[in-house]
Amino acid sequence: MPKNSPSIISRKIRVLIADDHPVIRRGLSAILQSEKDIQIVGEAADGEETCVLCHKHRPDVLVLDLRMPKKDGLQVLSELMACGTPAPQTLVITAYVTEQDIYQALKAGADSVLLKGAVPRQVREAVRRVANGESFLPPEIELKLMESKDYSELSKRESQVLQCPALGRTNKEIAQMLSIGEGTIKHHVKSILCKLNATGRADAVGIAVRRGLLRVS
Repeated sequence: MPKNSPSIISRKIRVLIADDHPVIRRGLSAILQSEKDIQIVGEAADGEETCVLCHKHRPDVLVLDLRMPKKDGLQVLSELMACGTPAPQTLVITAYVTEQDIYQALKAGADSVLLKGAVPRQVREAVRRVANGESFLPPEIELKLMESKDYSELSKRESQVLQCPALGRTNKEIAQMLSIGEGTIKHHVKSILCKLNATGRADAVGIAVRRGLLRVS
């Protein structure tokens, strides 16, 4: 059942759109407001405004970008879930999403995750389904989740070691930076390659970046 009301099927679905790009907000609004069963109750340009408008309008569905100024989408979800009042059903829609992004969004309380390249029909379907209390993940998002299950999680130290070769460091340099033996570094590198099913350091870095475990500027 929906988090906020069991009877929204019999009335219009009240939607709040949160995205820091005006063109995206207008595009999503145009996709949704033409539908007779959907009403746009507000638009937010950052995370703080999103929380304020959610408390003010109590939408049935929040269409939420993950990466916004002031507060990102995960912070918004955490705040709404912890505020003590029923939170809206949430459809996360983002330009680029990793397996880690998906897990974090769903764990924080999102009901659906879509890419911004989704067709209008898919956006409308997602809004209606989450408004009806259903979880909705398109095939490409489910595939990312399934692929990520083939990998073991890296330890904190392994993540630190992986960051160093991503910046072009040698085993000796990594050992000096982390104040541990060079032999220990070699062990960690071997473990990283095994856990990520990687053929080498460059491959491991690429896999980690795609999974959202590592960000390289």
